[in-house]
Amino acid sequence: MNKIVYLVPLFPLIGFLINGLGRKSLSKSLIGIIGSATVLASFIVSLVLFFDVKAHGASIVDYFNFINVDSLKVSFAFQIDALSSLFLLIITGVGFLIHVYSTAYMIDEEPQHYGRYFAYLNLFIFSMLLLVMGANYVIMFIGWEGVGLCSYLLIGFWFKNDNFNYAAKKAFVMNRIGDLGFLLALFWLIQKLGTANYADVFAHASSLSSFDVTAITILLFVGAMGKSAQIPLYTWLPDAMAGPTPVSALIHAATMVTAGIYMIARSNVLYSMSEVTMNLVAIIGLATALFSATIALKQNDIKKVLAYSTVSQLGYMFLGLGVGAYTGAVFHVMTHAFFKALLFLAAGSVIHAMHHEQDIRKMGGLKKHLPITHITFLLGCIAISGIPPFSGFFSKDEILAAAFAKNPIYWGLGVAGAAMTAFYMFRLYATTFLGTFRGTHDQEHHLHESPAAMTIPLIILALLSVIGGFVGVPEILGGHHELRSFLSPVITTEVEHHIEHSTEYLLMGISVAVAAIAIIFAINKFSKKPELAEATGFGKVLSNKWYVDELYDTVFVRTTLAKGKFLKNIIEKNIIDGAVNGVGKLVNYSSRQLRLIQSGLVSGYILFMVLAIIVVVLIWVNDGYIYKFFSTLF
Repeated sequence: MNKIVYLVPLFPLIGFLINGLGRKSLSKSLIGIIGSATVLASFIVSLVLFFDVKAHGASIVDYFNFINVDSLKVSFAFQIDALSSLFLLIITGVGFLIHVYSTAYMIDEEPQHYGRYFAYLNLFIFSMLLLVMGANYVIMFIGWEGVGLCSYLLIGFWFKNDNFNYAAKKAFVMNRIGDLGFLLALFWLIQKLGTANYADVFAHASSLSSFDVTAITILLFVGAMGKSAQIPLYTWLPDAMAGPTPVSALIHAATMVTAGIYMIARSNVLYSMSEVTMNLVAIIGLATALFSATIALKQNDIKKVLAYSTVSQLGYMFLGLGVGAYTGAVFHVMTHAFFKALLFLAAGSVIHAMHHEQDIRKMGGLKKHLPITHITFLLGCIAISGIPPFSGFFSKDEILAAAFAKNPIYWGLGVAGAAMTAFYMFRLYATTFLGTFRGTHDQEHHLHESPAAMTIPLIILALLSVIGGFVGVPEILGGHHELRSFLSPVITTEVEHHIEHSTEYLLMGISVAVAAIAIIFAINKFSKKPELAEATGFGKVLSNKWYVDELYDTVFVRTTLAKGKFLKNIIEKNIIDGAVNGVGKLVNYSSRQLRLIQSGLVSGYILFMVLAIIVVVLIWVNDGYIYKFFSTLF
């Protein structure tokens, strides 16, 4: 099967080239077919590789020497094992559904922009595939930078809107901050071990000092904080909603934000060697989960609620990583990909029906107008709320159980975040789909269900959101956790959390009960009397996102602009430009004075000639007398 590995990233790359170069000449239908078919082809190959790994184990395919400098040798190689093959299925499977959905959602775009959109999507998939398939940190970093570029291109897809361009720049800059941490960690590894290959790094990790391991893992975590939107580098992700809704689904579910989770899970050997870093990851993840959940409570933009929900769920994944539940974190990546892609695409269906309206206060009563969108959105809300037997229940409770074993305070705070998740998701559901319609008469008259190209992906994702968790049923519920067994060759440092069965049942019961109470309360409150007025008091603080964006703007953006203005006006204009322009003015002035010599009078020229002759003769006759005279003076 090694002979077909290269086809996985090659197909989307071909789609990118064809749609990108032919965007002005190809029809929309052909562009959509090429864009979707190439990702489907990658999914089929990924499926073959997945079953091959399951039957025969991992393999590394080495294509050529990418870097060969002195003792450093880095190959362009792909590593197909349990972890990468699972992510390949998530990326290409969910990515294909998003591509199909996009063929209808973006149909009103001009042909050349329609082609540009699908070219960017294909490039996004290619970059993410490169990230997870790489057999070393260098190839991972190339894909890492690729998804950062694609996020910039897609968030700012409607580039005529300055606000969208600002959101794209914000995402790009904040990710560069995290990427610097990744790059420093990579240099540190190469300097200490002389290699970037996973197998070599993990085999010789024991030779690293505790300081080296802690520093390297923290720097890698800084990179993960940027890509996976953790405090303090999380504010770019909600603003990424500026891009088309399918892009939001791709970023939040199948590609970019999962990169940080993948990188730490891949580096589990290193992370398990540093208790300091593990605690840091858990605390940052838990803080992010809670903080972003409070913001989501008071958001009224349908996509912003889902965006802060993603930040919160990513926090739970990092909590799992920090307490050693690597499998639980990867499990939650998978289930989250299903229900978060579903929720974003369903939100896109609502926005499509509402003529691009995104304020949930102007919706309501959409249940009868959008039956498929309604039921699939409801299933997604149940899944993310952690209600059994939906997928989110199994992955979320696995993380919470591990958190309890590590520190009961982690579990208590995690349950509080889960309660908020259930509340704000069903606030969103009730305000959007229940009650009476609050939009305009024209909007209500044109309400309709989305076309099949949009609803079929919703149905498939809804099904996965319902049954996707059964691959990780714990032993306490009669399962064997197939996913943990499958990932065990890669995740070799999984922390075994031993909890009494009675305690584990109690933890599950409390978690589900709290979520159920929050759901019932939200439906009763917002289906009958939704929040239509602007938030006041503490609610205004939450609706304004704790004013973190304003704080960043004041501390970083404005100060940077002020420094730039100072450098421009004082340093550049007065000193640098002054010096350069001064030289020019001096030359100009000197030439103006010297030109007076060129008077055009023959008598003047003869005078200069005579004076010059006299000087030369005196020097020659006196045998250097003049030179000696000046020598005595100086």
